[in-house]
Amino acid sequence: MTNDPEQCSDEKLRDAILSRLAKDNRTAFANLRVGVLNGIAHIAGVVSSLEIYVAAAEITGSVRGVRGVVNRIEAPGAPSPSRTIHLDLPAANTERKDNDKIPE
Repeated sequence: MTNDPEQCSDEKLRDAILSRLAKDNRTAFANLRVGVLNGIAHIAGVVSSLEIYVAAAEITGSVRGVRGVVNRIEAPGAPSPSRTIHLDLPAANTERKDNDKIPE
């Protein structure tokens, strides 16, 4: 085990996510993989419905301390490639000003 506080926080977040997924009837028996790095949760696996795909992302994102969710779960009707990234970014960071144009 490491003394790195960031690592310990990521491990605790992963444990909390796995616990919540196991307690929810929609995701309890889904064979999902979970990893957390710097507060960003990565979830992957294969599920049988879009409902489970969405539920897993919502449950993961609801864990206190999770800064974002990278959803790589494969499901019928999921975006192709089945990867969605949700980050909790302040609106000020996402607005572009005229002087922020990308050079051509």
